[in-house]
Amino acid sequence: MANLTSVININVPTEVKEQANDLFNSLGLNMSTAINIFLRQAIYERGIPFDIKQRPSKELTEALNELDYMEKNPEKYVTYEDVDKMLKDILDEE
Repeated sequence: MANLTSVININVPTEVKEQANDLFNSLGLNMSTAINIFLRQAIYERGIPFDIKQRPSKELTEALNELDYMEKNPEKYVTYEDVDKMLKDILDEE
């Protein structure tokens, strides 16, 4: 029977390769088996077999927490329905 495998060459950062290798070894897998599992699962699910999410930055997380606090405590903040009044209040404070 013919060898029905193909070679895939990919470039990854060395640190990523080392960390992935350590993880897969701890699971009793080698890199090739782990990548084969990923590819088969992607084919089965017809897409990436996990959610891809970007974690918000520290600054964004802090801003969202501040917004949440402000929404829960509106009595602590001045609100405006008129931009001209807001600008007047801001400029008069200086």
